[in-house]
Amino acid sequence: MATARSWRRGADVSGPHPIGLDDIRPLNEVFSDAFTDRYRRDGLVGVRVPMLNPAVWRYAIEDAAGGAMLWRDERGDIAAFNVAHVSGAEGWMGPLAVRPDSQGVGLGKRIVQAGIDFVRSKGARVIGLETMPRTLDNIGFYSMLGFVPGRLTLTLTLDAGLAERPPLLYGRLRESEKRPTREACAALVQGMLPGYDYSREIELTDSLALGDTIVLARGREVVGFAICHSVPLVEGRTREELRVLKLVLERESDLDEMVRALGDVARRSGTRRVAIRVQGEYEGVYRRLVALGGRVRWSDLRMSLVEHQERMPRTGVVISNWEI
Repeated sequence: MATARSWRRGADVSGPHPIGLDDIRPLNEVFSDAFTDRYRRDGLVGVRVPMLNPAVWRYAIEDAAGGAMLWRDERGDIAAFNVAHVSGAEGWMGPLAVRPDSQGVGLGKRIVQAGIDFVRSKGARVIGLETMPRTLDNIGFYSMLGFVPGRLTLTLTLDAGLAERPPLLYGRLRESEKRPTREACAALVQGMLPGYDYSREIELTDSLALGDTIVLARGREVVGFAICHSVPLVEGRTREELRVLKLVLERESDLDEMVRALGDVARRSGTRRVAIRVQGEYEGVYRRLVALGGRVRWSDLRMSLVEHQERMPRTGVVISNWEI
């Protein structure tokens, strides 16, 4: 007796190939289709994941450089992609997806392994990703590849509002001041978590006009910074929130000042709120943001490869968003 089986594309796939800016539109379609299918299988029928802002894709591709990879099927269409990032010693993957009709043939394992190989080749000591905590299939899939779950990352939002004085912004510095400021930010991170470096993210945010980097200074010394994007995350949407990608503070007690600065930048950039994704290890930061009026909007599960897990700085705060 013959059994009917659904036909799946994906057995004959080539890659990885580098992602170019011309790939953004078809990449966006695969992203939307794959994540919409994921929500459907999680029981959220009727939810359609929108396409991302092309400017956000450009940032992700340029930030990843050689880690922006795609796979093509026998027709030349994009079957899967993985955007793997390296910020010095910190490596992470995202977004990554396999087109629904190309799943079930081992392609997911290929693209994740390619991401691992890339960040390892760049000397990353931390290798991780984030996934939806309710999606048991994803958690099990990554676990079989050697990833272990950490704590939740919680996205909190706070209302925008003007500060008593405008914050110091990297984008408003003279060109002659930008390099030493980046170097000071790099030295701050290096002193807290040796090997970490967010200089490229600061440069790209500025050059692509996606947002800005807030710099906290005490005298002539940089004691904190936050890289934040104000461009809409979703294609065709208006500005809704200022998204914090990286937040570094020499002292946790400087958090209130940084939150006021973020609220000011959000207000002046025409967004209604600030979104900060807080790793669960920073309990004090989480409690303080809630006390300041922060509301929990979303949760993600942070997973790291065995023997390539994160560690916290002895003092201060280094919050790193593993999403674009």
